[in-house]
This record gives sequence, C-alpha cells and structure tokens, in this order.
Amino acid sequence: MIVELGHFALVLALFTALIQAVLPMWGAQRRIPGFMALATPASVVQLALIAVAFLALMHAYVTSDFTVLNVVQNSHSLKPMLYKISGVWGNHEGSLVLWVLILALFGAIVAVFGRNLPPTLKARTLSVQALIAVGFLLFMLFTSNPFERVFPPPANGQDLNPLLQDPGLAFHPPMLYTGYVGFSIVFSFAVAALIEGRVDAAWARWVRPWTLLAWVFLTLGIALGSWWAYYELGWGGWWYWDPVENASFMPWLVGTALLHSAIVVEKRDALKTWTILLAILAFSLSLIGTFLVRSGVLTSVHAFATDPDRGVFILGLLIVAIGGSLLLYAWRAPTLKGGGLFAPISREGALVLNNLLLSAAAATVLIGTLYPLFLEALGGGKVSVGPPYFNATFIPLMLPMIAALGVGPLLAWKRADLKGALSRLKLAFVVTAVVFAVMGYLLWGRSIFGVLGMALAAWLATAVAIEFAERCGVGKRGGPATWLKRARGMPRAAWGMTLAHFGLAVCMVGMTGSALWQSEEIRVMRPGETAQVGGYSYTFEGAEQVEGPNYTATRGHFTVTSGGDLIANLDPERRRYVVSGRETTEAAIVTRPLGDLFAVIGEQQSGQAFTVRLYFKPVVSWIWSGALLMAIGGLFSLSDRRLRVGAPTRRGAPRGGVAQPSFGAARRED
Repeated sequence: MIVELGHFALVLALFTALIQAVLPMWGAQRRIPGFMALATPASVVQLALIAVAFLALMHAYVTSDFTVLNVVQNSHSLKPMLYKISGVWGNHEGSLVLWVLILALFGAIVAVFGRNLPPTLKARTLSVQALIAVGFLLFMLFTSNPFERVFPPPANGQDLNPLLQDPGLAFHPPMLYTGYVGFSIVFSFAVAALIEGRVDAAWARWVRPWTLLAWVFLTLGIALGSWWAYYELGWGGWWYWDPVENASFMPWLVGTALLHSAIVVEKRDALKTWTILLAILAFSLSLIGTFLVRSGVLTSVHAFATDPDRGVFILGLLIVAIGGSLLLYAWRAPTLKGGGLFAPISREGALVLNNLLLSAAAATVLIGTLYPLFLEALGGGKVSVGPPYFNATFIPLMLPMIAALGVGPLLAWKRADLKGALSRLKLAFVVTAVVFAVMGYLLWGRSIFGVLGMALAAWLATAVAIEFAERCGVGKRGGPATWLKRARGMPRAAWGMTLAHFGLAVCMVGMTGSALWQSEEIRVMRPGETAQVGGYSYTFEGAEQVEGPNYTATRGHFTVTSGGDLIANLDPERRRYVVSGRETTEAAIVTRPLGDLFAVIGEQQSGQAFTVRLYFKPVVSWIWSGALLMAIGGLFSLSDRRLRVGAPTRRGAPRGGVAQPSFGAARRED
C-alpha cells in the first residue's frame, strides 16, 4: 500500500508541476495576481508530494520489500542499514527521485522565503522550475518507475554494487545532486529575467546566494567523490579525467565563473548578458552530465543506466531545455541595456579575465569528454581521450588564472593602478622566486608544470595573506589588538573570499606534491618481509580471513616504521560479497601532515604470499583540506548579511494593479 501511495504521489506531483508551470506564467504575462500567487502553494505541494514518494521508496528499502523491482535489483536483507538507506539513491530510478526532490526543495524555498521578489519575476522563476520538474517526472514515470512491482517476489535481493557500499558513496551523491540541481534555480532566474527583459544589480543580488549554495555543495560533492576514488578503488589515484568526473567538474568551472560575473553585475551593473549566459550554461552542463550518466553511452563505476531508450528521452529533454533557453537568450539578450564602463586594468577587468579562462577551461574539458562519443557515433571507431590531453590543455589555462588571482583582489573598481598593486606584492614575488628556485633544483629535468604549480601555489597563498593583512590594517596605525578588531569587523564575504582563495592554494600544493613525489611499490610479499617506500619500512605481518555482515574478507596486517620507531599499523582488506560474488579492495590509509601511508592487499599467491601495493603519498590530504576550506569560504560568504538583505523596495501599486519593485533601490552595504 505504501508503495502505491508513493507512485500515486509522483503522479500528483506531475499534475501539480504542470499547473505551476502554466498558470503563474500566464498570470505574470497578463498581470493576474491570483494566478501569480498560485506558484507559492503549488511549489510547496509539489515538494510535499515528492517527499512522500521518496519516503515511500526509502521505506521499501529499509523493510527489504522485495515486491518492488528496484529494491530487488539494488538491495539485500543482509546489507547494513546505512547502505539500505543510501541504496535508495544508489541506482538510476531512486537517484531520479532524489533529483526531483532537491529540485522541488529549491523551488519551495524560493516560494516561501522569496517574499521580497517582484511578483512577476517570482511567478516566472517558479514556473520555469516547474517545467524542469515536469520533464524529469515524465522521464521517471514513463521510463524509470521506481515503484514497479515484481511477482512473484524473490526470497532476497541482488544486493547493491559493492563499490557503492561505502560511507563516501552514501553522502557523495546527495551533495553532488544538490550542487547540480542548485544551478536549476539560477537557470530559472535567468530565463525569467530574459522573459521580463530586465537584469540589474537587484537581480544579481537575488541570484548570487543560490549560485553560491550550489557551488558549495558541488565543491563538497566533487571532493567526496575524489576521496572515495582514492581510498576505495585501490589504485591510489584521486582523479583520472573520467567522463563522469568531468560531467561534474564542467558545471563547477562555469559556476565559479558565474559567481564572479554576478559580482560585476551587482557592483557595476555590467556583464549582464554574459552573466545570464553563464547561468544557462551552468545548468545546461549539469543536464549534459545527467545524460552521460543515464543514457547508456558510457560504461563507468559512476554510470547508473545502460538503456538507450532512456538516453533518447533525456536527449529530448536536453534539446528542449538547452536549445529553448539559448534561443530565448539569442532573442532577448540584445534588448538588455549595458551597464557601467570600466578600464581593462580594474577589478572588473580581472574578473572578466577570470571568466574567460574558466570558460575556456570548461570548453576544453567538454571537447575532450564528448569528442570520443561523437567520433564513435559517426562510425569513426573508439578512441580514448585521457590525462595527457587534459593536462596539456587544461593546466596551461589555469596557470595564468592563478597568477591573476593573486593580483585581482588588490585592484580598484572601474580603474586601477596595476603598478601600485604589484608593488604591494613584493613579498609574494620574493616567496614565489624562492619556491621556484628550490623546486627547479629538486625537479631539474622532470616536470616544469610541477615547478610552476608549487611556485604559483606559494604566490597565491602569499598574495591572499597580503590582501587580508591590508584589510586588517597591518602595518598601519595600531597594534595587534587593532588589527584583530578590524578583522572581526570585516564582512563575512571578505572572509569567505580569503578562505576560498587560500583553500585553492592548499589544493594546488596537494595536487602537485602528490603527483611529483609519490613513492610506490608493487610486489609479492610473504609474512616477515619488509619493503622500503618513501623513507618508511612496511613489514608484512601476514593475513587472516574475517567475516563481515554481507561479505568475507582477507585482511592483511602491516607495521610501518621509520628509524626503528613504530609509525602506524595498516590493515587493508580484500572483500568478496556473498550475494554478487564481486570483489573490492579496502585500502588501509594513515594520514600524516606530510603524506599518507597507503597499503592495499591483492590476490593470494602460493602459500602465504600476497600481491601488495604500498604507497607513500606526499601531502595528498591537502587536496581535500583545501577543498573543505573553499567550501567553508563559500559558507562564510553565504552567511554575509549583504547576501540576505538588499531586496528591492516595492512601490505602491496603482489601484487594481500589481505592486512593482524599484529595481534600482536595492540596499547596499559595500
């Protein structure tokens, strides 16, 4: 009965979304207050209905209801409770329910808390959001019904993919989807603004918090996925330019550009059409990622579906959503009036350069991801575009961006003195030169990108520290107490920018250092044997058989010493899952400030000998520490009061009319 209730709730949600998509849009066009006001309750009802469907599916998983085909294919009664719950979104059909739930959640939040929005803009935004929901609900109900029954029910299920039975994968998809779908509301704001033909500082101030929220969750989602790949897949890598990895990275790049572009719209009333285009592209790339994962064109540990019919349906959605929004952009964008002028050497100019480089980087990733698919579709055979291509095209674009990132925050708005800004960075030049010389000596003849990467990380970190110190008044009148007082009084957005930029520098150190100085040993070891890796002694103490809740495992034991002192005990496992018969590796990792000790046990050879992989990964944990700092910086900025106030003041409505906002009257606290 609960299963049928969930299915019925999805059907009702579809009809609610249809009403929300049509009537408020019509009401905004005809200035009918009642129709426009309908968008708010419809958004809340749609969220409630999809939440009922999601909870009904979760109930089926938790109770191991094997009359539901989706539960049979992705669960088992022996599976731990955490993975029964995460199994809800660990498959194609269930993940779609989570997708539309988050989509409806964003719409409902705007509906309930967007009281300051102009009625017409709010109605149109929620209508566009509902149109997206209509497409995905139709896709789900006609091709991917999560509540499909199976009779007679089997005695047990087929279990979830063992690679997904991991805490990292339990939390990675919700984070990633929140980022993906978060850009939908930005897309809806952009399309609504195009229909109205009006974009200004107030619009940018409404859009920025949603962009920032989506960016924060997408950052955390990508970082969690990278961390999972690092410790779960057994090869010790954290990124391989997999097409599905790229599918999440492209909207992140464009979303980062959008964040900076929206600042120019808000502060200087410029780059309006460009910002609208970025808002459309950010969500469009999210939809392309959805197509890659669910169309069957890719075979990946990330991919959910291999049914070409579903791919055709999603391709149709892409054509309607992306093609329709770009056609609207081509029609309406020329009517948007340009804003203030600025010199090339200015804060705006630095942000434009940032946008161009990020957009070009996203384009190179898009080409490298889609080119093999197009070539195969045209009968050109299968080709592989891997790390060599991306490293040769992506990294050269990022190097000048990092260099400019250290200077940009020191430039003034409208017109700036580049020579003066560079003179304030003397210490950064000195630190960078020293790091470049040291890295050049250590890496002579090995990797110019490694030298540049470490030098630019030092440049960015020092430049961020200098800019922050200047904000605090360091070197001016007063002492540490005065500087601390100024730091406390700084806007949270300034703190957020500092943390995010510094986090990027930390990430760069982790990425570069782990690639340059990694030590690896792959060999067959017997109990009592020792291998030297990265200055540490790994001694294999033997292996034993252990039983898990739904698997059996071979657990190895290693002691790691340095200079005769015990540093760590590592207990990696090789698991075999009872139901599916599939095997996974569970790496043992001990994180230290300067690097990770990493051990993987492989297949058993003769006697008690096992194939093992041993690594020392220098500063690799800095990658995820930096990503966390970036996300915390985003949250700091999001908590800034200036992103929660500044709503336009409403003018009195004429008798019988609809109150209209004064778009230029946004409250400023710069």
